[in-house]
Amino acid sequence: MRGLVLGGGGLTGIAWETGLLHGLAEAGLDLPGTADHILGTSAGATVGGQLASGLPLSELHLRQTDPARQNHEIVPPLETVGQVLETWNALIAELTDPVELRRRIGRLALDADTVPAAERRAVITGRLPAHDWPARPLTLVAVDAHTGEPRTFDRHSGVPLIDAVAASCAIPGIWPTVEIDDHRYMDGGIRSNTNADLMTGQQAVLIIAPMTDHNLAGELETLRTTGAVLALTPDEDALAAFGVNPLDPAVRAPAAEAGRAQAHRVADQVRELWA
Repeated sequence: MRGLVLGGGGLTGIAWETGLLHGLAEAGLDLPGTADHILGTSAGATVGGQLASGLPLSELHLRQTDPARQNHEIVPPLETVGQVLETWNALIAELTDPVELRRRIGRLALDADTVPAAERRAVITGRLPAHDWPARPLTLVAVDAHTGEPRTFDRHSGVPLIDAVAASCAIPGIWPTVEIDDHRYMDGGIRSNTNADLMTGQQAVLIIAPMTDHNLAGELETLRTTGAVLALTPDEDALAAFGVNPLDPAVRAPAAEAGRAQAHRVADQVRELWA
């Protein structure tokens, strides 16, 4: 059993992950087609949803690099992004209980003055080439903005794929929370940028993480108790391509191309894991 974990990282993360998967496919490694389970968080939820369409990775890559095929995105001011990150960092410094931290961030999410939910949902709808859950196991992670508890969505949840992706991508303070079953949900990255510990029990797990946090080391340790694991993070060229605002649509093409190039440099490592 092989698991593929797709982590969060904004528009740059979507583009870099797509480019990386495309480059690995060019190297003979069809990870989405051979993974037994895919787990997506935030940007990774978008990529997982796009993979569910069945479009070839070459086409998904063009949707990141070709301006004529790129989806319309709402661009939050860089100042707003900076203020939100500053608030998060202050809460992280203040609180040691992770659940209480998520609850406090949830209050920020619920109180934030954001774009209308329908406008944001239209963006998510446009990102996804198809709107049905795939038959292959795909799990997406979000966090309840009131309780701070995580919730996973899959094709058995009775929740539309668009809503599950939107919930997993609802960055607190930037985008509106998403209402599902009378609960309000926010970005799954508030629990962990990868939530890779939810992929236990696999013989091999590949983690693709555009951004990392303090949870990753422990998640790697947990996964290694049951199988082999490899985490891929952006190399220096990719980080340079990302720029300063991960939500800037202008960085999609360079981030995707950086991911594609990096894939060919790490293909042997991935091949060894996936064998």
